[in-house]
Parts: sequence; structure tokens; C-alpha cells
Amino acid sequence: MNLTINGTGEQLPDGARLPDLLTRTGHDVGARGIAIALNGEVVPRAEWATQALAEGDAVELLVAVQGG
Repeated sequence: MNLTINGTGEQLPDGARLPDLLTRTGHDVGARGIAIALNGEVVPRAEWATQALAEGDAVELLVAVQGG
């Protein structure tokens, strides 16, 4: 299926869920400081494992980083 992740077109297998997206983008599913918005709505972390993705979805993946 075709998705938009942070403004870039990407393909994921049909039936993919948010943890699959995190793994594909090189992020640890259990890491702190990650927020995900799906089609403009923030998805609570407790719902990530069950949130299915669909053709044409727009995902914004935000990762907090430390620095000075």
C-alpha cells in the first residue's frame, strides 16, 4: 500500500500497523520520545499495536532528540 510518511511517499505491505512503520523507518517501537499522527490525529501509544494503516494514509512521525 502507498502512504505518505513525513511528506514522502512510501510503500508498506498490506495489513501493516504502526509498529511495522516504526521498524521500517529504523525506530525502536519501545523508545521514548516518539509521537505519531495518522491523518492529522495523534494516535495514543497504547493504540499503536492495533492501529491498522490503509492505502493513502498520511503519517507524521515525530521523534524528540536531545541537544544543545
